[in-house]
Amino acid sequence: MRLSPTFSLYLGRQFLLGIGFVMAVLMALIFLIDVVELLRRAAGKEDAGFGLVLGMAALNVPNLAQKVLPVATLFGAIVTFSRLTRSHELIAARAAGVSVWQFLAPALVIALLLGGVMVTLFNPLSALMSARYEQLEGRYLEGRQSLLAVSATGLWLRQADEFGQSVIHARHVTSAGTELKDVIVFLYKGTDEFVGRIDAKKAMLLDGRWRLTDALLTQPLEAAVRLEEYEIKTTLTLAQIQEGFASPQTLSFWSLPGFIRTLETAGFSATRHRLHWHIILSTPLLLAAMILLAATFSLRLTRRGHTGILLGAGVLTGFVLYFVTDVVHAFGIAGNLPVILAAWTPAGVCALLGLSLLLHLEDG
Repeated sequence: MRLSPTFSLYLGRQFLLGIGFVMAVLMALIFLIDVVELLRRAAGKEDAGFGLVLGMAALNVPNLAQKVLPVATLFGAIVTFSRLTRSHELIAARAAGVSVWQFLAPALVIALLLGGVMVTLFNPLSALMSARYEQLEGRYLEGRQSLLAVSATGLWLRQADEFGQSVIHARHVTSAGTELKDVIVFLYKGTDEFVGRIDAKKAMLLDGRWRLTDALLTQPLEAAVRLEEYEIKTTLTLAQIQEGFASPQTLSFWSLPGFIRTLETAGFSATRHRLHWHIILSTPLLLAAMILLAATFSLRLTRRGHTGILLGAGVLTGFVLYFVTDVVHAFGIAGNLPVILAAWTPAGVCALLGLSLLLHLEDG
């Protein structure tokens, strides 16, 4: 029997309502927990008031929503399938000749469309709000500001001490950030008084200093001086340089490929950003896989019994999935797994597992 458009729209609406309900409950809980955590971090900081904390928590909501959506889809689909089975609506549909794959089709279409919207439209908004969140976090909670920028022209670094500050520009980077090539250093007294410029072929980051090789020192009203080696003090460390890049969450799906190319051209590793891009890209498949897994735990409740066990297994699966996904992604960031494999494995394995269980349990 062919599934009617009216029944398909009805099923699709029920899945949207189920996923939306679970998503709202989870996000409300997470928002409250995030507010409490931000209040704890803001304790003792005069500039970080309650209004700022609420604003930061609100800015962080879209980023958290992206992480929670797969679990919300799984739980929401379990709730919807269970309710439709207990109300005998799906049983009546089966008796009329509708197969499990036919009434799963509306849910799968909803999942794929929802994933597409999350990737193309919601993610850029989330990235914009996450960037603002990290700016406020660095300024009011951690007392730090961005010291590094990467562009098509190369790497820019800013460092300061009690005497003034200097801005370092390098066209190329090697050794994961400890060695700069084609370097220009602009020296300032205070914040705005220019006192000199150093051009060098290479700069090596050592303990507490930059060692410049084949340097040309230029100062106002003085002749340029060529030096084989020249050192300037620095408080920067390799960890600060590597952590200074824009985090993947602050870059939209559309801008990530260009930023990845810029990072790799400058000589830095773009593994984190490339992994994040593929994770975003796999979202529609992951949401569809959640629908398949939910179906295996909730479609046959009234026929098989053991309702609590099956629903508990579905909930446990959600938490296990969340944990395993983090572990696989950590292997990808560490370089122990190829980026594409690490990003797509959770979605692929869940989809194959759901299909296998449904083929085993259902007769079509």
